[in-house]
Amino acid sequence: MPSSSSVGLLIEALPYIRKFQGKTFVIKYGGNAMVDPTLKDGFARDIVLMKLVGMNPVVVHGGGPQIGQLLARIGKESRFIQGMRVTDQETMDVVEMVLGGLVNKEIVHLINRHGGKAVGLSGKDGAMIRARKLSLRPPAGEGLPSEIIDIGHVGEVTGIDAELVSLLDTGDFIPVIAPIGIGDDGATYNINADLVAGYLAGTLRAEKLLLLTNTAGVLGGDGHLMTRVDAASTERLIAAGVIHGGMLPKVRCALDAVAAGVGSAHIVDGRVEHAVLLEVLTDDGVGTLIHA
Repeated sequence: MPSSSSVGLLIEALPYIRKFQGKTFVIKYGGNAMVDPTLKDGFARDIVLMKLVGMNPVVVHGGGPQIGQLLARIGKESRFIQGMRVTDQETMDVVEMVLGGLVNKEIVHLINRHGGKAVGLSGKDGAMIRARKLSLRPPAGEGLPSEIIDIGHVGEVTGIDAELVSLLDTGDFIPVIAPIGIGDDGATYNINADLVAGYLAGTLRAEKLLLLTNTAGVLGGDGHLMTRVDAASTERLIAAGVIHGGMLPKVRCALDAVAAGVGSAHIVDGRVEHAVLLEVLTDDGVGTLIHA
């Protein structure tokens, strides 16, 4: 028999369900939520439920650990510069096989197993994600030459044609997108999934961008979680060095999405079961909301 707390959660969710019917949500799926079996199952259920109540979720996924595991199995060392994987042609072949194949199809299978109708896509499908080679330079102040560092087939987004995503999303389907782009030179590029999700959210004028992480969210100067912060306050926190390290690029991605017209961006604790639903359909949420 349902408990009173369960009924309370349903009542709390109702106004959000009404508010967000027909709205698009871009969710970057990664971190612990992609490797822990319980969290993986919960994520798939969350996405299916969102679609069933009238929302339009779009999933963009990473897959760094899985790429590293397969490279190790074939005896190829993983190398990183400034946190980015050095991607020669052989590594790019593995990246495309893992992201566009193994990982993408596993997510599609999980969502479909729970009653959804997911469709797996690569950014190369329909030339959806246009990219160019990422120009990487040494960090300032390290006394190194300023020449561009070649890290291979690592790209940045130059444009997204979201027609195919919109076509699927406004139907009964759930797009699941691997962050692989195609350049004007015909080369294939591996792109950071956060950046793809943020750019796509702006292109779609999404209601929300959700970035799943392995942290509680954005922490203030006192070390406590900031549940809601505007763009101007976030910029001040960056300037003061409060937001730094690995959180900085995620917050920058969130700010860029909000500036591009996304209603709000969320840094979500993906270690919490059903984190997506808790962030979208409850008052308290499980992360940090960043708005204009």
